[in-house]
Amino acid sequence: MPRKSSRSRVGSNNSDAQRGLAIFILTVLITIFVYWQHNAIGTWLSGIAGAIWGWSGWGLIFIDLAIGVLVWLTYKQCLDSLIFRWNRWLGITAFAITAWGVLGFLHQGGTFGRTIIGNPEITFAANALGILRLLLLVLVGIILVAPGAFYRALVHFFSWLFRRPHLRRDLIPVTANQPALPVPTDDTPKPVEGLYKAPPKRKPLFPFLQGKPGRVTESRSPIPNPQSPIPNPQPPASTRDARQVARDVWKKFGEADSLTVVDGWKLPPLDILEKTQEVQFTEADNQKRAKLIEDALASYGVEGKVVQINAGPTVTQFGIEPGWDRKFKETKEKDKDGNVKVHVEEASKTRVKVDRITSLANDLALALAAPSLRIEAPVPGKAIIGIEVPNTVSSAVSLRGVIETNNFQKMEAKSKLALALGKGAGGEAVAADLTKMPHLLIAGSTGSGKTVCLNAIISCLLMFNTPNDVRFILVDPKRVELTSYNSLPHLAAPVIVEPEKAVEALRWLAMEMDKRYQKMATVSARNIESYNKGRTGTDKLSYLVLVIDELADLMMTGGDEVERILCRLAQLARAVGIHLVVATQRPSVDVITGLIKANFPTRISFAVVSQVDSRTILDSVGAEKLLGRGDMLYMPTEADKPKRLQGCFLSDAEIERLVYFWGNQKKDDIPSLKLDELPFIPAMGKRSTVPEDPLLVEARKLSLEHKQLSASFLQRHLRIGYPRAARLMEQLQEEGVEANTEGEEKVG
Repeated sequence: MPRKSSRSRVGSNNSDAQRGLAIFILTVLITIFVYWQHNAIGTWLSGIAGAIWGWSGWGLIFIDLAIGVLVWLTYKQCLDSLIFRWNRWLGITAFAITAWGVLGFLHQGGTFGRTIIGNPEITFAANALGILRLLLLVLVGIILVAPGAFYRALVHFFSWLFRRPHLRRDLIPVTANQPALPVPTDDTPKPVEGLYKAPPKRKPLFPFLQGKPGRVTESRSPIPNPQSPIPNPQPPASTRDARQVARDVWKKFGEADSLTVVDGWKLPPLDILEKTQEVQFTEADNQKRAKLIEDALASYGVEGKVVQINAGPTVTQFGIEPGWDRKFKETKEKDKDGNVKVHVEEASKTRVKVDRITSLANDLALALAAPSLRIEAPVPGKAIIGIEVPNTVSSAVSLRGVIETNNFQKMEAKSKLALALGKGAGGEAVAADLTKMPHLLIAGSTGSGKTVCLNAIISCLLMFNTPNDVRFILVDPKRVELTSYNSLPHLAAPVIVEPEKAVEALRWLAMEMDKRYQKMATVSARNIESYNKGRTGTDKLSYLVLVIDELADLMMTGGDEVERILCRLAQLARAVGIHLVVATQRPSVDVITGLIKANFPTRISFAVVSQVDSRTILDSVGAEKLLGRGDMLYMPTEADKPKRLQGCFLSDAEIERLVYFWGNQKKDDIPSLKLDELPFIPAMGKRSTVPEDPLLVEARKLSLEHKQLSASFLQRHLRIGYPRAARLMEQLQEEGVEANTEGEEKVG
């Protein structure tokens, strides 16, 4: 064996020596040819250089720069920027051609430079056409490089051009019927001839003296218009501001003729919501991260290829197709010269196990410099493994942006309780139907986005439903989250902030459920849709949506009763149109009990602090790796695995506009629930008496046949266990059996 290997090394050395000798001979021959024909070669090269210089002149610098940029982009593997940023490269090209034209004016731009400016024989002062061409090229370059800045500058220019500086809003022309101006003092501003300026309002030095009889106070108010009526006493400033905002909102959004009218109610337009601009990531950044993932997997001996990239608002999902685990076999053969050649052949190959990729989550996070990764293995419906990498810059998802998508529009056409939840990891819009959930359980730590999700759910229902369609019962023990909805006509009662009244509202809701079942039984209707068919206005039953912002506070107050009512509503209330949306920031087993989890199949989990909380709400881990600020896992009823979403964001201004829009249409004929006037409903506590045992009759017969009874006696004769015999003995004692001092009982 050693001899054979030495022979192979000698053979390889001989081949390298022969290759080097051939290269040396070729170099010597080329050198001799160049030295022999150097005059002809020099004349040929000088002719080519002269032709290029005559055509380009000093513009050859721009050609060299373009070639250098192409070489640099090729070296950095960024040629795709020529496609994605084509406008900027074209703008830079326009600037370069403009500079080349300036060289043409100076007779240094060659034939191409003179062609840019037109006729090269005309002087610089007389060549107006060439100057116009250069200015046009500069304008085109500015538009291509910075289109947004050019548009804003154009808008500011036209607004300045058509502005009238001699007219001011704070100057009021004097009419013929206006009284004479007062004599100006030192404090009073001097009036302009033909115009006068209203002095600013001043706060009185002693406000408690204003309006008192018998006291004369000076007031420097603006000169009133005699044609205007005498103003009435105004309400407080806060009320006046709220009313003014409500009028402005109604004037802007509510007086349009294109609004949809249902049962005399105007539905709010889509313009009442804001549409935010989402951040777009370039393909080069995603390709770079995909290359890092493939290299990191290869460094650990795992073959995998990124076959799909789905860019989302918060995370980007990279679809990994697992490679193969290959086994090779080596065979050695001798050639004619006696050299040993080794042939490597593939013996077998098997797919890489999914566990090998999922176990490298922390290593992939280190390679990508990401705070955390979530691996979905496999992606439902696809033969890939999804690696969700957080984006460097997260993008907000607006409620309007989700409502305008086709997914939500299809859902809204089928159901009145369509909800816009957010966008998935791949950027797709996700909508859900509350009637099919039929109840929703939301959990997450403080500041993770629960309340924003509740606001988005409520606002989404308000956008497409009148008070005749949907009524709300809002429970807010924190007193600051849902109280802004108090002026809505959709509320069955004002926002409930006290836990005791919340328990009363739950009891009333259980009674309302029973009444609705009785109504539907009289007309043989199976659900609320069949009952409302053919009914309009107040004749039809409206959906009732109970929203609880913090379940933990109610569980500490009500305990077993709250759990019992919630479970009963969750089991029976779907058919009569009552749906529950419950949120809590403490997903522990004493708040989200087993009964509650069993009756709330649809769940949403925001960021939690530990895997225990994630298992409590989702029955699986993963919620502890969420990023917060609306990042959530959505677990629908029909899915086996939770789906990662970025929830919709709704600003306070949008909520106020929506509330003011509906508040201006508030009618008095809408019945509302007043919790103070509810009849007393006893608490649904546990029974104090023990249910009667079927063997109690046999035990009574034994007590009549025998003078003495004991628990062990019943255990032997009835063939039961001691605990059941003891319970039977306790019931017999309540009926008249007395215990003796020796541990035996006598029949009384």
